[in-house]
Amino acid sequence: MSQQNSENLWYKEGLSFSCTGCGKCCSGCPGYVWVDEKEIETLAKELNLSIKEFKVKYVRQVGNRQSLKELPGRDYSCVFLKGKECSVYEARPKQCKTYPFWPHLLKSKENWQSEAKSCEGISDDKPLVSLKEIKEKLNS
Repeated sequence: MSQQNSENLWYKEGLSFSCTGCGKCCSGCPGYVWVDEKEIETLAKELNLSIKEFKVKYVRQVGNRQSLKELPGRDYSCVFLKGKECSVYEARPKQCKTYPFWPHLLKSKENWQSEAKSCEGISDDKPLVSLKEIKEKLNS
């Protein structure tokens, strides 16, 4: 992202966010947590499973991509959500590490504000996350 592009971003001053650990981003509606082979390998190692065992137990094929499975039931929780906590937090996929700083949520102030309706961590009373920190998360 060039310096000029950064200056034109609606969130150039940063965004107020702090994870509250509510677990709502990991449950509540159907969706996908996309994982690549490197993330699968990391998660399998974390759980002391072979890659094949991990895939059978925790991964579903969606077209030509792979996603973590959801728990059976009506709240569509990620298989790794235990109570309100991620049981593989240190090894979680990039998609999880970068939430809520996803490109489609950063595209407009309206998208960000819409996400705030379901994420209590997006709130003006939360600490400011700098543009530099947001970029680092997106590029990690």
